[in-house]
Amino acid sequence: MLLKFLATIIAVFVTVQILPGVHVENFMTIVIVSILLGVVNTFVKPILVFLTLPATIVTLGLFLFIINALMVLLVDMFVDGFYVESFWWALAFSLIVSLVSSFLKKLND
Repeated sequence: MLLKFLATIIAVFVTVQILPGVHVENFMTIVIVSILLGVVNTFVKPILVFLTLPATIVTLGLFLFIINALMVLLVDMFVDGFYVESFWWALAFSLIVSLVSSFLKKLND
């Protein structure tokens, strides 16, 4: 679990460096964003996925990208020092964090 958490921190750090539309004030904010993303993805996201199941089925799963971006925007609302300029930057942020996290987890296996 600690390795998963560290992978998320690294993924958020790398993504913030890559995307000009996402800003973080300091490293502690990255840690807080990583923790809150984990909490939101554990508790809020499954409820939204269930409630939007028809839209997800109709779009062949593409609606899940929108849900992921909304989770990033939700974290943006709660964490001072973490700023996402628009929905599209949130979408890009969620995609890159997912890719980097997956890559780091594969390295661990």
